Amino acid sequence: MLAVFEQSIGKPPPELSIPQAGKQKKEAKTREDIAESFKSWKQDSTFYHLSNGNFMAFSHDNENPTQPRSIVVMDDIFCIFSGRLDNTFDLRKHYGLSRQATEAMIMVEAYKVLRDRAPYPPDQVIKELEGKFAFILFDSKASTLFIARDRDGSVPLHWGTATDGSLVCSDDSEFIQTSCGKFYTPFPPGCIFISDTGLISFDHPMHKVKAIAREDDDGNVNGVIFQVDLYTKLHSIPRRGSASNWAGATTVE
Repeated sequence: MLAVFEQSIGKPPPELSIPQAGKQKKEAKTREDIAESFKSWKQDSTFYHLSNGNFMAFSHDNENPTQPRSIVVMDDIFCIFSGRLDNTFDLRKHYGLSRQATEAMIMVEAYKVLRDRAPYPPDQVIKELEGKFAFILFDSKASTLFIARDRDGSVPLHWGTATDGSLVCSDDSEFIQTSCGKFYTPFPPGCIFISDTGLISFDHPMHKVKAIAREDDDGNVNGVIFQVDLYTKLHSIPRRGSASNWAGATTVE
């Protein structure tokens, strides 16, 4: 799976743009080049072109049978889901969905409840998910990007930046290396990224998720990882509900 969004939507952490020594010397590509590369790389891919050159892409190529990928577009919400949920029966019942509802459909419904009606923060929604998963969801009406990965990091998910600073996300480590050059790292397990909230831990929502730069003996950064800082607390838990501004952005045509 692949998602590429401009900075005004993705708002990637600035640490993603720190060049990392020891990674590919090749520079990051443009969004247009990344799209063309994915089409050549995954010839069975399906593209969803959004406004301003943003896009999401989906492929079954080299799919792990224990971590299948699915995609759904519902009510102008796009969701690519990789992995499996062990409690789909309970989640379908909770959200009033049919027995045919896929994991991607469940995530869209969970997001809609969170956006429109739920008075609780997003970490509570993700905590309800049992299984191995990673997903990328985009609400085109609210211009909101929502990304999450299970706490064990069981399903691959990486993020980085294109030449213009756009956020690039993919479950293919080789492809994201080719696309982002030195500007990429694994998406942190047990975390959520939301456009207007940033990166938070769903197990430790009151603590800040910090970028840790690893340096070699010469002082060159050879890796950037994100992890929970249990010594730094946030002022409040980010909340989302009917009073929030989730739907305050411009509609994507």
